[in-house]
Amino acid sequence: MSTILSQGGDWLPDLVSGLKVSVMVTMVSLLIGLPFGFLLSLGVMSKSRMSNALALVVVEIGRGAPSLVLLQFAYFGLPSAGLTLSSFGASVVALSWTTAAYTSEIIRAGLQSVPAGQREAAMAVGLNRMDMMRFVIMPQGLKIAIPALLGFAILIFQTTSLCFAIALPELTSKAYEIGANTFQYLPALVLAGLLYLMVCIPMTMIVHWIENRRKY
Repeated sequence: MSTILSQGGDWLPDLVSGLKVSVMVTMVSLLIGLPFGFLLSLGVMSKSRMSNALALVVVEIGRGAPSLVLLQFAYFGLPSAGLTLSSFGASVVALSWTTAAYTSEIIRAGLQSVPAGQREAAMAVGLNRMDMMRFVIMPQGLKIAIPALLGFAILIFQTTSLCFAIALPELTSKAYEIGANTFQYLPALVLAGLLYLMVCIPMTMIVHWIENRRKY
């Protein structure tokens, strides 16, 4: 504790710069992964066998492969195929894939939870399948999925700590670097943990608030 108080101020700028990288990777991965997750959910629900099979393959690989494996595949594996990515690019590719795979199931569950009566009413007033999806199913289904999607966003933020394995200068990497230079691993990692909590706890409170509002 005394080490944190005496040296924490000197370490904080480095840790905060790592936190910014973690947040940036999270935001870009979500911005790319969520739209793909939506498209994959439509593909899984599609009556077209080809679309359904293709979407299922992408989803199952993304859900079945650990994020660390996807990170190493993107950073160390793709150069063998002639595609070299920076550690930031590889992190975004891997975490976007993970995001798309998992959120597709969350979104699909939200869309399918819309009561069948809503679909029947939409068809009764003459809406075609596209309009029924746009004006009836999507607004209600996505609203149902929002708390789970926000919870997943917190999980992706925490998962950025795995990007340490491919030399991305994110928060955990910065804490480890400070520990290696000062041999004060425990205080550095405790400070990094506190910074993670400063982001995760407010986000968790927002998720609970949204869930409670939905109940009333």
